[in-house]
Amino acid sequence: MQFDFPYLYKTLIVPNFVLKISNMEQQFSFNNELSGKIALVTGGTKGTGKAIAERLLNAGATVIATARNIPEENSNIHFIAADLTTPKGTKTLVNEVREKFKTVDIIVNNLGGSETPGGGYEALTEEDWVKTIELNLLAPVRLDRELLPDMIKRKSGVIIHIASIQGKLPLYDSTLPYAAAKAGLINYSKALSNEVSPKGIRVLTVSPGWIMTDSSTQMVERIAKSSGSGTEKAKESIMNALGGIPMGRPAEPKEIAELVGFLVSPRAAYLTGTEYIIDGGTIPTI
Repeated sequence: MQFDFPYLYKTLIVPNFVLKISNMEQQFSFNNELSGKIALVTGGTKGTGKAIAERLLNAGATVIATARNIPEENSNIHFIAADLTTPKGTKTLVNEVREKFKTVDIIVNNLGGSETPGGGYEALTEEDWVKTIELNLLAPVRLDRELLPDMIKRKSGVIIHIASIQGKLPLYDSTLPYAAAKAGLINYSKALSNEVSPKGIRVLTVSPGWIMTDSSTQMVERIAKSSGSGTEKAKESIMNALGGIPMGRPAEPKEIAELVGFLVSPRAAYLTGTEYIIDGGTIPTI
């Protein structure tokens, strides 16, 4: 097939990409590609979750963020307080979402984290394991289970699970339950995709490496203070513990958000069932 480019391709204007073809004008803008969509971001009031929520808002979506605590700042992002580590908290969130918004088109299961002590398996209690698995695995499972039926009825929807490279690169000394829970989330996400993709629902996993959030900054400062070194040396020590980051730095929250923004967009319409690792090259294998 041959194209008469002088005839077909007359104008290209960035960022709105106005392309005139055979006297027909097609317009596309990243600023409104999610217009009309309702997105729910868990853990969406700080760090990576906040960056994701803002990225989807800037793409034109109506965004709902949920967390246990009310955010300090007001914004155009709708907030619902809920503790998703319990079935009751999940029901509270889902009931309010349905009451105010009827349904959602996009779910970003970003909620997660680890508060377990270091010291390997001997330092871990039953409570450590249960709390970590509730937070990192069962919370997204419960939320998906509640909201998937509406998506299936409409034959449309996108679910993103934010996992971690620790699902493949566990740090046994410090975050063993977290790594195990994220590995389970990656496996669950793939299996769910196999089931619901034929019904019109795309399911994807994003597995970041080290992200420079506020909590990471505080961790760096603690290490720097305790070791008597500067913050750059403290960062290097963390990167060395991970086996190195070829890019030479942790990710910024907005970089994770940008990947999520693409994956939930119409531009990624053929992507499902895949894990996207965004770690600056940390994982040493292919």
